[in-house]
Amino acid sequence: MRFLHTMLRVGNLPRSIAFYTEVLGMQLLRTTHRPEQQYDLAFLGYGGNPEQAELELTYNHGVDHYELGTAYGHVAIGVDDAAATCEAVRAKAAQLGGAITREAGPVKGGSTVIAFITDPDGYKIELIQHGT
Repeated sequence: MRFLHTMLRVGNLPRSIAFYTEVLGMQLLRTTHRPEQQYDLAFLGYGGNPEQAELELTYNHGVDHYELGTAYGHVAIGVDDAAATCEAVRAKAAQLGGAITREAGPVKGGSTVIAFITDPDGYKIELIQHGT
């Protein structure tokens, strides 16, 4: 067995693709358009399957937002510099959405540098800095 992808429902597919590619440096790997079934998909990542797990963004036609619920936690991404990634989010927030919910700094009781951001739909993303 292997981990393939995580799916997130988004309210604006082009905006979400721009956020994940321009802010977090992912590549748009492929898209699927299903007009008859009224949904579109975009698969993004830092490489494709089978070497890397992917992020599947699903846009259901006519739905511009979702209630995230209390069960969702976060997606974690390893980054070279958590503070610089927060700055990239801050710089693009007006254009693409997203926000910093915890600035970069050591995790409580440890030395690993983390930060938390949200994407344009409010999904939480933990940034974990490599080598700390």
